[in-house]
Amino acid sequence: MRNREIEKQMYEIATELIQKRYPTGWGGAAVIHTAKDSYFSSVAIETCNSSAALCIEVGAMCEAHKYNEKVTHCLCVVRDDENSPFKVLSPCGICQERLRYWGEDVQVGVTTDNGEVLFVELKELQPYHWTRAYNAEELETYTEDV
Repeated sequence: MRNREIEKQMYEIATELIQKRYPTGWGGAAVIHTAKDSYFSSVAIETCNSSAALCIEVGAMCEAHKYNEKVTHCLCVVRDDENSPFKVLSPCGICQERLRYWGEDVQVGVTTDNGEVLFVELKELQPYHWTRAYNAEELETYTEDV
């Protein structure tokens, strides 16, 4: 079920962080919302070796995990430079796997043709996910503490 207030708040947190952290040039930020109504934000680590880079969302995911909070929403926003509009990036396949730890009902911001901020359940992005090969009880052993 969509919660537009959470989605709006996440977008505001992300765009404000981009403007503050990256006043000029490219910028990107991610925001995670949890079942305890926490908001965690992050930016991508900068590295000279691109193979050591991490996605923008990873820091916020690690914060949620550190505090043992169940992720309910994830949003990643970028802009090309300070004069460009913000755009939402759908989570990459690896981030979808990371988010799946908290269940297939996690709401994720996705890229749209018209720039609309749209959230869908993670299972909509991966209708044929490999976890379909297992029953729910087998998979619950991995997320019992959350």
